Amino acid sequence: MITTDIRIGTASRAPRLDERPLAKRVGLIILATDHTTEVDFQRMVASERIGVYVTRIPYANPVTPENLMKMQPQLTAAAALILPDEPLDVVMYSCTSASVVIGDQQIEVAVQAAKPGVPVVTPTAAAVRGLQAVGAKRISVLTPYTVETSRPMARYFADLGFQIDRFTCLGLTDDREMARISHDEIAAFAAEAMAPESDALFISCTAVRAAEVASHIEAALGKPVVSSNLATAWACLRLCADAVSRPELGILMTKPYPEG
Repeated sequence: MITTDIRIGTASRAPRLDERPLAKRVGLIILATDHTTEVDFQRMVASERIGVYVTRIPYANPVTPENLMKMQPQLTAAAALILPDEPLDVVMYSCTSASVVIGDQQIEVAVQAAKPGVPVVTPTAAAVRGLQAVGAKRISVLTPYTVETSRPMARYFADLGFQIDRFTCLGLTDDREMARISHDEIAAFAAEAMAPESDALFISCTAVRAAEVASHIEAALGKPVVSSNLATAWACLRLCADAVSRPELGILMTKPYPEG
């Protein structure tokens, strides 16, 4: 039965509004195929103080330098979709291999075309700062990619002054498969990839679930481990003025963010 005598009225005054629902806003630009970044950021970054706001960008496998480069023209439009016309405290583009082939600076320019002045984080730049924060000069690197896709990354770190003692590739071409590498397998390959003389291990790829087991790998290796998502989460937290030490997530999460 439909009643017709319900009284509907307007409140006596308009509600008072907070300036923001949350104090800080982190914007994520992630691949359409990404299974991992959003989950990692909800676990490591989101809180009652920090909101994580996500947009997805078209991407088609396989993971090759050519396919990675195709995302560049879409970055500005993707950034514009994150809380349109509202400021963000940081924007993170979540693809490590694409950050190498597109370039950190080019990504920053594309994002800031939609969000002027916002700090921009890439996995590569965050990894560099993370490795510096843990005092690493000699590194080992583990990637899930093919050798072809990994070569530009090796040059990236070498050009920035890191000595690469060992560089190990798993040979995968589909980022959805990269997201299904088990924690035990990540740890096993990390042990194989780590050269004894290296100061730290970098595990590349935002699809790989390495951030969840970084502290366990550190305990086994006795050396710092920096993964793509651990580095970007750390960078975004520090840029949002969150300096809380969280050793359970890994050594990096106890460090301040380097200036410059």
